[in-house]
Amino acid sequence: MYKIVTIDMDGTLLRSDKTISDFTKETLKQVQNKGTKIVIASGRPLAGIEHYLEELNLNTEDDYVISFNGALVRNVATKKIIAHTVLYGQDLLDIYEISKQLGLNMHAFSNQGCITTCLSKYSELEGTMNKIPVNIIDYKTIKPDDEIIKIMLVDEPDKLEVAIKKLPKELYEKYTIVRSAPFFLEFLNKEANKGVGLEKLAKHLNIPKEETMAFGDAGNDEHMIKFAGMGVAMGNAFPEIKAIAKHVTSSNDEDGVARALRKFVLEE
Repeated sequence: MYKIVTIDMDGTLLRSDKTISDFTKETLKQVQNKGTKIVIASGRPLAGIEHYLEELNLNTEDDYVISFNGALVRNVATKKIIAHTVLYGQDLLDIYEISKQLGLNMHAFSNQGCITTCLSKYSELEGTMNKIPVNIIDYKTIKPDDEIIKIMLVDEPDKLEVAIKKLPKELYEKYTIVRSAPFFLEFLNKEANKGVGLEKLAKHLNIPKEETMAFGDAGNDEHMIKFAGMGVAMGNAFPEIKAIAKHVTSSNDEDGVARALRKFVLEE
């Protein structure tokens, strides 16, 4: 039996209109009633997840959330931190120089929230999607040892494709780099990803790897799908995610999460 199910949000749990179907809500409730934990695992900041946690009643002292692509894992109600893995101001300054060389927009998350030097439409999207302000600052005010949660290159998908091929090899050795959306390329601490987040949470709850399940669709879900005892890719997932999954379900607009849960957890 699967004791914990981690589910990505955008492109996975959420339909294209950013809502959750009644069929999926009812399925999640039945899975919980069977004793299986449902955990949201998203690249979003907590502010962009919380109203969905409330909608799904995943906001008790028995509930956990994986945010910022695994950089922060915590209890929803008590706010007790299970894992907190960050970057620093020097990382931001280094990647900012690279973004300028490549002609790409960039923003990051710090204790000040979402920060950027120039408001692009993609930074505006980040703010709108997560219901958070985007703060325009001079990165020169960032100290090298300031905590930075994650750094994002945000631009046209074709520009990011070109940039990815030009990124220095040492960046891949220094950071976890994931494509969370066609227009988002994220840089995290080397020890931070959704797979590590799931691993640390499972260890905290004394749940063996074999009893974990994960759902995702994009590059930032790869580590989690690889780690889980049952990794499930959505029908709309990136081809490379489908290739590593143990099962491919229907798309996010066709209740793919609910259908796989009914098959593997509820065993209908």
